[in-house]
Amino acid sequence: MRIAVTGSIATDHLMTFPGRFADQFVADQLHTVSLSFLVDNLDVRRGGVGANIAFGMGQLGTNPILVGAAGFDFDEYRAWLDRHGVDTASVRISETLHTARFVCTTDADHNQIGSFYTGAMSEARQIELKTVADRVDGLDLVLIGADDPEAMLRHTEECRSRGIPFAADFSQQIARMNGDEIRILLDGATYLFSNEYEKGLIESKTGWSDAEILAKVGHRVTTLGAQGVRIDRVGEEPIVVGCAEEERKADPTGVGDAFRAGFLSGLAWGVSLERAAQVGCMLATLVIETVGTQEYRLRRGHFMERFTKAYGDEAAEEVRTHLK
Repeated sequence: MRIAVTGSIATDHLMTFPGRFADQFVADQLHTVSLSFLVDNLDVRRGGVGANIAFGMGQLGTNPILVGAAGFDFDEYRAWLDRHGVDTASVRISETLHTARFVCTTDADHNQIGSFYTGAMSEARQIELKTVADRVDGLDLVLIGADDPEAMLRHTEECRSRGIPFAADFSQQIARMNGDEIRILLDGATYLFSNEYEKGLIESKTGWSDAEILAKVGHRVTTLGAQGVRIDRVGEEPIVVGCAEEERKADPTGVGDAFRAGFLSGLAWGVSLERAAQVGCMLATLVIETVGTQEYRLRRGHFMERFTKAYGDEAAEEVRTHLK
């Protein structure tokens, strides 16, 4: 099964300021702020929704096709993804713009000041999925993740017109989208991904009920945080899968992306929806135990030991035959 993952490709530049931002502001001068913070640490991490999901799938051996736009500074990041089983040949490289970048400073009270530079991400709207499909001899599923909004709309329309099954996954972009855009992006999707809060926001913005949305998509996959995930289908009982036990909680960033990577890998293997959700929850657990969205290491023996403990011998035996 050939799965393409569309979505943002970015780097995060995270800094730490040992003081308090609040102490630096002068109440009657807030209309003309001019501040510079001397920071102690700089942590540069690879990120972006599309890249995070593709990385996880690559770790599981399912060779995803990453579709997105990056800058002329992408060489090192590309090499990292290539080494971890991601097909990056369909990433568009901008000749003039840097890869999207999130720059954030956190103070001693955990307050944050951040900026997001879209950069080359804006060129994702120029990517045609037919070119990608022709290169890999067809696509079986396209995940349309958070990206340049116009790119998300173009990819969705192209999937519908060419009869390519697609999964809708708005995540961070749902806040800036209106009801009409969301209706276009989810109608006819084989899978609709969201967390519980996003689920309510989708219903509020579209004006459609849960039942009406479910009638327009094949499967509604809702992540429930520490409670796991629920998969709804019309006329069938929901599938509910719990999370594997955590060894520690280091950083929740990228946990949703990891779930999607595991779930999509399960689909690529051809296992049941329940089994695919279990793989997604197990991978998400590894990520929450690690600082950084692509810093975890998937060791087959360790993964299977914990998967067996969480979901039983029968489930583990089925997954073991697929995990490289």
